[in-house]
Amino acid sequence: MVDVLETATTSTSAPATRAPRRGSGVTPYLYLLPYALLFTTFTLVPAGYGLWISLHEWDYLLPGKPFVGLDNYQALFDSASPVFDFFWQSMQATAIFTVFSVPLLVTVPLAIALLLNRSFKGRTFFRAVYFAPYVLGVAVIGVLWRFLLDPNLGAINAMLGAVGLPDDTAWTTGLPWAWISLVGVTVWWTLGFNAVIYLAGLQDIPRELYDAAKVDGAGRWAEFRHVTLPGLRPVLLFIVINTILASSNMFGQAYLITQGAPGVETRTAIMYIAEEGLRSYRMGSAAAMSYLLTLGLLLVSMITFRLFREKD
Repeated sequence: MVDVLETATTSTSAPATRAPRRGSGVTPYLYLLPYALLFTTFTLVPAGYGLWISLHEWDYLLPGKPFVGLDNYQALFDSASPVFDFFWQSMQATAIFTVFSVPLLVTVPLAIALLLNRSFKGRTFFRAVYFAPYVLGVAVIGVLWRFLLDPNLGAINAMLGAVGLPDDTAWTTGLPWAWISLVGVTVWWTLGFNAVIYLAGLQDIPRELYDAAKVDGAGRWAEFRHVTLPGLRPVLLFIVINTILASSNMFGQAYLITQGAPGVETRTAIMYIAEEGLRSYRMGSAAAMSYLLTLGLLLVSMITFRLFREKD
């Protein structure tokens, strides 16, 4: 009888162990499956197909597409090739635009975000004003500024002439004005996006850190250097990488505003790749150019990641 009571007591006092539910290890993968299908269908498969095209002399209007191996890639490094000069000229144009636009798109939105992060009357209105241009499509931006910057009939030159300044500036047909126009338009158009990202990052920095800095006697510059910048480091990394990639793939502004002028000085790599593949029907060569540009951007991104990591 005692043994029976002890057994009953032990069974009631011991915690019940729940049997593991079957299929619980598969559930996360089921949630990931829709994205994996979309990513495979619209990213991995096109990337692999593009690599296959780059190994052929691919004219989509002709039935025959002979395999040429790495010839399309070798042509990009052969000075005797007909695409050598044009391709590297377009890469140079892309580099110029990226070098001048990225610093402005990193620093100007940060300054605006610091101002808009303060409490003042009408703050929400000004946030909307700075972000508003970003919601417009590149076609709208291109046509708008093509009209405003036209050297002969544009409103910009007309307003400059009205106040006694030179009214014959070649904003879209001469250097360096064409680059100034493209960089200026792009900064005006896209700075709102980076400013919003900065604002989100600023609001995540604990207020206690600023209070502690003030107790230690830190001024505005010391707060920015020792509290704001370290707190924004992940956001800053995202903005730098995203801006480099976006600037290196600039197409619509140059295509609509300057149309590559003067000559082909502002014809970016994406513009030339599009012309090579869609206008000249040399898809294999265009695909090889695309992969070379992608490799360059990958290297730049890796270097940027390393620079930010060394600061940790």
